[in-house]
Amino acid sequence: MRNRPITKSARFLIAAALLFVGVVLLGFAVVAGWTQTMDLSISTGLVLHVGTSSPAVIAFMQAVSWIGGGTPRWIIVILLCGVVWRWCGPRCAVALGGASLLSNLASSLIKLGFGRARPDLIEHLDHQTSFSYPSGHATSAAVVYLLLAWLAPPRWRPFAWALALAVIVLNAFSRIMLGVHWASDIAGGTMLGAAFAMLGVWWASRPAKTLS
Repeated sequence: MRNRPITKSARFLIAAALLFVGVVLLGFAVVAGWTQTMDLSISTGLVLHVGTSSPAVIAFMQAVSWIGGGTPRWIIVILLCGVVWRWCGPRCAVALGGASLLSNLASSLIKLGFGRARPDLIEHLDHQTSFSYPSGHATSAAVVYLLLAWLAPPRWRPFAWALALAVIVLNAFSRIMLGVHWASDIAGGTMLGAAFAMLGVWWASRPAKTLS
């Protein structure tokens, strides 16, 4: 039998599976303490301190973090679902909404599985009630904006990719600088979000079944 070439659709599934494995392996490395030195070094250099750090910088990072989580995040997802519906139809909108919901659920379950405590370098500058690994904010930023960039019409893609990069990076810095996440939490969340974004692209690009 001839070897069948791997289709573009299959590549997205393979990449998503590899990213899922990476999230789990990084989680085990985190609980084993292998990332502790790196995490501590990065957080010590970036974390903000009330009274010494600029109040404007603290307020800006809190605003970035607020937009990326809770109710504001889901309002943005709903609005973006409307945008991608207009771009490429209801299948794309379902892909974006579904990937966002499923990635959020997966992040919550993985948090419970690894049970990593939040950083304690400073008093948290953002309210938190869950475990630390992986970052839900990083997961959401990656899945929403990477998927948005992949689904965008060709003429909008440069802007969409620039937006995705800006949101993911700003969100990552905000979570570390506010003292609520380690860098490895951000890495795990970004990989998890990217995995679900690829699943969303795979599902949206599948040919729709027609009734005979």
